[in-house]
Amino acid sequence: MPTYEEIKQTAEERWKDLTEGPEPWIRVCSAMCGHAAGAREAITALRNALESRGITARIDEVGCLGVCYADPLVDVLRPGTGSRLFFRNVTPDDIPAIVDSYIESGELPDDKVFGYLGEDPIDGASDLSEVTGIARQHRIALRNAGNIAPNDIYQYIANGGYAGLHKALTQMEPDDVIKEMTDSGLRGRGGAAFPTGIKWSFMVGSPGPRKYMLCNCEEGDPGAYNDKGILESDPHTLLEGLMIGGYATRASNGIVFIRHGHDGPIDRTEEAIRQAYEVGILGENIFGTDFSFDIEVALTGESYVAGEETALMEAIEGKRSQPRFRPPFPAAYGVWGYPSTINNVKTYSYAPEIISRGAEWFSSIGVNRSTGTAIICLNGNIEYPGLYEVPMGLTLGEVVNEIGGGVPDGKELKLLQTGGPLGGVLSAESMSIHIDFDEMRDAGAILGSGGIIVGDQDVCAVDLTRVLVAFCQFESCGKCFPCRLGMEHLLEITERIARCESKPGDLDLMRSVGNTMEASSLCGHGQLGFGPIRSALTHFEADFKAHIEERRCPTGSCLGPRIAPKNTRPYAHDFVPGAS
Repeated sequence: MPTYEEIKQTAEERWKDLTEGPEPWIRVCSAMCGHAAGAREAITALRNALESRGITARIDEVGCLGVCYADPLVDVLRPGTGSRLFFRNVTPDDIPAIVDSYIESGELPDDKVFGYLGEDPIDGASDLSEVTGIARQHRIALRNAGNIAPNDIYQYIANGGYAGLHKALTQMEPDDVIKEMTDSGLRGRGGAAFPTGIKWSFMVGSPGPRKYMLCNCEEGDPGAYNDKGILESDPHTLLEGLMIGGYATRASNGIVFIRHGHDGPIDRTEEAIRQAYEVGILGENIFGTDFSFDIEVALTGESYVAGEETALMEAIEGKRSQPRFRPPFPAAYGVWGYPSTINNVKTYSYAPEIISRGAEWFSSIGVNRSTGTAIICLNGNIEYPGLYEVPMGLTLGEVVNEIGGGVPDGKELKLLQTGGPLGGVLSAESMSIHIDFDEMRDAGAILGSGGIIVGDQDVCAVDLTRVLVAFCQFESCGKCFPCRLGMEHLLEITERIARCESKPGDLDLMRSVGNTMEASSLCGHGQLGFGPIRSALTHFEADFKAHIEERRCPTGSCLGPRIAPKNTRPYAHDFVPGAS
């Protein structure tokens, strides 16, 4: 097999052909946001337009630059220009003008120009790096997203890919890798925020020869899509991080666990694995060392609780996704009884850059014990929704108002829902809170996997809370009765309040049920299930009192019957704010 240096040389030659060759290089955002906005149709129209005009060009489907509101993004690197010109919200009808004016003649069309990226200015276009949604980002895990084709391993390698793995295997001992990860301060990005280096160290003493590094991409949180975004944009950064973790913990196998039906992430991850084997970066004696590692993809059905680490292992084994009793813990007894360590997609994706650049570099970014960056999925009533990787330490106000452009249509911000359905509901007065694991937890919310849903003045806190409780009730696996029955009771009560038919003592009853769930549930789903209600009651007591005491909904959102018929389970999609 070729050496890393030989692979890198081939990659750099191919990259030079792309960036300095005689043909235009066209990149189209085809992540989830791009496809949802019509990227497939735009690509088809682009291919047809180029073919009909006899123009030869390289077209690559790439990931997301973060500015999802501008998708489908199409960017063109014309030979000899040195900069990429971006066109926003491109439809098939826009393609002929882009091809005729810019690709053929070098002239800017009348509209759709978003800006340019690169060292050489393009007359008539603004510098896209100065746009807030791009300028305020600090991309580490998403460093290649939107810039390289996820299905081309050589583009990844040409941009520093697998350099961290090569350094670890050839210049560091496994314990050195764990120390570097520990010193970096990286904490798990799946929600629990546990120190990654310490978690990896738990498995070092477990006996081999077979041990597993598991990657969790279940990602069932409404409003969160950053894990899938990484797999669609740059799957090799996950594979590299997984292999670094495997080397550090003396593991032999890796499994990437993805929710069934998410075809983009699944297809691109499987293709990345195939290419890594083909080049010799996966398999036996990687880079000529004695380290061998294998990776495969495992799928699960629509099960939110499968994101819990032991439920995930059950799903991989083909069983129903339900948490296990602990001890034994996964580091001692994991998937199929072998020692296992589980991390989130984002967590692994930081590892290559931490090893390449060093722990001190990473720990210099962020604030307090929350080092590095956070990948924020900004959704809801927001001017510029998107996928933004920002330094830890920014305030919620900076993220919502400066990066997201604030609430549109002249309306006022009322609330933020953070951290997924088990997270918290914060008021507009919370905008000074920093993106910091500990500070957000102390405020009654969590950063979780990074989803932030913005609600304007027309959103009812009771209605939103009911939606969250309905989701959590439906997704309870039912294994332990505190969660199974507790979520049912919480849903019944929030339904009564939303219908303005509450009973005396309902709020106290919810608190009692929530405290019981928190103390006695088997996993985080039940333990955190009361969190949204607790935070909503803290910040929006007036909304609840209006429903309970005045028998009215302040926004008019809570209308019509809500409770599902007996002996049926309400589906989360039936519970939509404002539905009648």
